[in-house]
Amino acid sequence: MATDTTLPKKQPSVGDYLKRNIREYGLLVALVMIMIFFQVVTNGVLFRPVNITNLVLQNSFIVIMALGMLLIIVAGHIDLSVGSIVAFIGAISAIMLVKWQLPAIAVVPLCIMAGALMGAAQGYWVAYQKIPSFIVTLAGMLVFRGMTYVVLGGRPVGPFPKDFQVLSTGFIPDFLSFTDPATSVIKNYVALVAVVALVAYAVYAGLRERRVNEQHGSENEPFGFFLVQMGVMGAVAIFIGFQLATYRGLPNVLVVMGVLIALYTFVTTRTTVGRRIYAMGGNEKAAKLSGINTERLTFYAFVNMGALAALAGMIIAARLNSATPKAGVGFELDVIAACFIGGASASGGVGKITGAVIGAFIMGVMNNGMSIVGIGIDYQQLIKGLVLLAAVFFDVYNKNKG
Repeated sequence: MATDTTLPKKQPSVGDYLKRNIREYGLLVALVMIMIFFQVVTNGVLFRPVNITNLVLQNSFIVIMALGMLLIIVAGHIDLSVGSIVAFIGAISAIMLVKWQLPAIAVVPLCIMAGALMGAAQGYWVAYQKIPSFIVTLAGMLVFRGMTYVVLGGRPVGPFPKDFQVLSTGFIPDFLSFTDPATSVIKNYVALVAVVALVAYAVYAGLRERRVNEQHGSENEPFGFFLVQMGVMGAVAIFIGFQLATYRGLPNVLVVMGVLIALYTFVTTRTTVGRRIYAMGGNEKAAKLSGINTERLTFYAFVNMGALAALAGMIIAARLNSATPKAGVGFELDVIAACFIGGASASGGVGKITGAVIGAFIMGVMNNGMSIVGIGIDYQQLIKGLVLLAAVFFDVYNKNKG
């Protein structure tokens, strides 16, 4: 009778595992250290419930656009036009809502489709005409910004109706409350219950993944390290959930952002499309020879980026309660920086959704913390530039060392 002589794969030590995943866990450590630093220097302002809510509202659009930008960068391209798309979509949403009096339920999908068309217009030249994405999107940045000024006539347009503002400034209602919000510390039980449920699911999913890896002989992280990681991340998540619960609960935009993060994580790690994008970014010629339609993938990556930039544009406009010609100026730099800080490679083929999200929050916490401390915008730009340079240098250093 045949016997299974396959030996279980030797699991790495904590030290070896950390060395091989230094970038991913280094980012988490960096984010935690930056948050602790600004919590101290701001005398506890950073983690106050109202400021945590502001952090989410101020950085949600950067995270949303970083999801699309990561796919662009992984595919080996770049998109400099996202800030101008944000401004233009904000402008046409203002015209449709304020001047044409269209309902928000119709304006939102129309604007997302408009953003997708703007991305498609650029993706066509990059994918099928082989014009470098830097040139195409630089032209798009200028064209869309000019179109914004034309649409708005150089003046802000607003205010928006309440049902549109809910997109950015609304909160999930508390349908679980059983105490008087006026006297209870917790003002929104939905926020706390939702975060605890997510932490429980994350632990379950992590254990399930470890079991699947063991069945297939794949490598797992050391179990002790897994427990510490889940414990720390769970404690931080529950703390933030509690702080949100003591204020107004979960912002609508946080829920939208969470759904998108989960969706894009699934696409990049579990689907054929995701694997093909990484293959194309790693070696486009080899991917094409293996039967991958690289032109179509590139085209859809830009369509996707345009749609996400459109969503971000509406979120920003709703938060400001007006559309302005100068909205979104410099946003492309923050979005690209978030991806590179999060571990994306400038040469393509490398990058994770989680890394881009962490990179976006590193930028967001730095912006928020430096503003609270009173550091001027000039020094803020200087510091962010140095952080970006350090992140790229760290990536190149690790590659050369390997």
